[in-house]
Amino acid sequence: MSTKISHSGVIERIEKDKVQVRIVQTSACAACKVAGYCNASESKEKMIDVFCADSAVYKLGQQVVVSASGGVAARALLWGFGFPFVVLVAVLVVVLLLTSNEGLAALSALAALIPYYFVLWLMRDRMRERLRFWIES
Repeated sequence: MSTKISHSGVIERIEKDKVQVRIVQTSACAACKVAGYCNASESKEKMIDVFCADSAVYKLGQQVVVSASGGVAARALLWGFGFPFVVLVAVLVVVLLLTSNEGLAALSALAALIPYYFVLWLMRDRMRERLRFWIES
């Protein structure tokens, strides 16, 4: 996954070390000619925070291209969905084997995600360094 992921967007907000860019994320079929007649096509607006030292060179409303490496996308998916899935299944199986109570196992598995995502939230500054977006010139 060494490819680059890019989205065009518009600068919505500029702060000292952060530029906030609004992008429109579309599904693969949103550009299809019959997308208006199909329920599968969708598009969503997302706000991307790009941390940079030279935020003064950008202007509000400016069209830019926001990019990230494929490795960033893979890490984000792993931390956001891969590891939590492993935690969920592991706790589910362990509690089910120990208690034979399916309801307790399901609730325990879901409850185990609370500390995981809390730790992820605590580590957001470190993750920001590893999951970096940039604006292409």
